[in-house]
Amino acid sequence: MELRTFYNLQEKEMTFEQVFERIKMYMAQQPIGHYKLMLGTDSQVHPQQTRFITGIVIQRLGQGVWACATKTIVKRKMNHLHERISFETSLTEEIATLFTENHKNELIHIILPHIYDGATFSIEGHIDIGAGQKNRTREFVREMTGRIESSGLEPKIKPDSFVASCYANRYTK
Repeated sequence: MELRTFYNLQEKEMTFEQVFERIKMYMAQQPIGHYKLMLGTDSQVHPQQTRFITGIVIQRLGQGVWACATKTIVKRKMNHLHERISFETSLTEEIATLFTENHKNELIHIILPHIYDGATFSIEGHIDIGAGQKNRTREFVREMTGRIESSGLEPKIKPDSFVASCYANRYTK
């Protein structure tokens, strides 16, 4: 597997370990907080390729976020909806595997001394699908949420999957 790099508006070409250090620093600044680590992918079909963007967002509820993204290009138009949604989910699962048990434990240990003061930490997998009657992706909800759950993430779909449907979506154009 090629070395994946991450970027945001301030930094380009970050390694995963650099991303992880930024997340730890963000949480350590204010360990008494409600933290959500959210991963999600969106895609856009272009004339010669399909662009996938996977976002990593650490949110301190009510007090901002730190975020970055990574890009994957498939050199063909992926017009079949199930294939594209499945590949988006696979990319989110891939990024989730980078957060090993040691990584997760390091993040938990930042807030652990403060849980009685209300500090919390959760990890979510955001999927760009919806269960609404008019949503073309509703038939994939059970399959994709099951995959995200088996990755150890709490699955979120529209309208609660903003990392996929808003943050990553912005960079797919």
